[in-house]
Amino acid sequence: MDSNRLSFLVGEYLQLWADHGVGCEHLRKLPIGVQAEPQATDPRRGSEQTLSDVRQALGNCMRCQLAQGRNKIVFGSGNEKARLMFVGEGPGANEDAQGLPFVGRAGNLLTKIIEAMGYQREGVYIANVVKCRPPQNRAPLPAEVEACTPFLRAQIEAIRPRVIVALGLPSSTFLTGKVVTMGQLRGRFHPLHWNTGVEVMPTYHPAYLLRNPSAKKYVWEDMKLVRARLETLQ
Repeated sequence: MDSNRLSFLVGEYLQLWADHGVGCEHLRKLPIGVQAEPQATDPRRGSEQTLSDVRQALGNCMRCQLAQGRNKIVFGSGNEKARLMFVGEGPGANEDAQGLPFVGRAGNLLTKIIEAMGYQREGVYIANVVKCRPPQNRAPLPAEVEACTPFLRAQIEAIRPRVIVALGLPSSTFLTGKVVTMGQLRGRFHPLHWNTGVEVMPTYHPAYLLRNPSAKKYVWEDMKLVRARLETLQ
């Protein structure tokens, strides 16, 4: 995804949040980010590589300003050959402290969702669009997403999941390339916008469900579709 397209998508989903009463206007006033020195290694597009290769290429990443405030890089965790992958937006405080994705209250709920589907957390793979915690849990800025994009793409290429569940509107917008509301995205599969061989199911983020329990029924509808699709792909 080129930087102009990325900036457009991020700006559009921030506006969508604002339209739904979520205060995000202050994010537009934040600096895009410092320009870090490029590092020697980057993921190799189109090459056969493992998650270990991707993690090694990421190194002690200083590619954007998020590195300045992080405690730990949250690379991802789970089955390296998972058929099902979950992708959120970015780490929170608990994840930043432990270096693992989805370990707080939202993570506990995600684990319950995975188990309700008939899977184990260890059998899927969980990651985020960005690998470092944005301050005050704000939305990642375009430069931050752009810095992490090669690594998420490389993770997906290494894992080769059949289905990705996009958790929340930012992740869903990024993975599908579609700038619409969550209500318009969820409930059906979309192609991963840079790889039509992978299907994406957008759904609400577990943190949203903690604030809006009535939306759990929609997530469960989405997860039943995911489970049924995976059964047909065996």
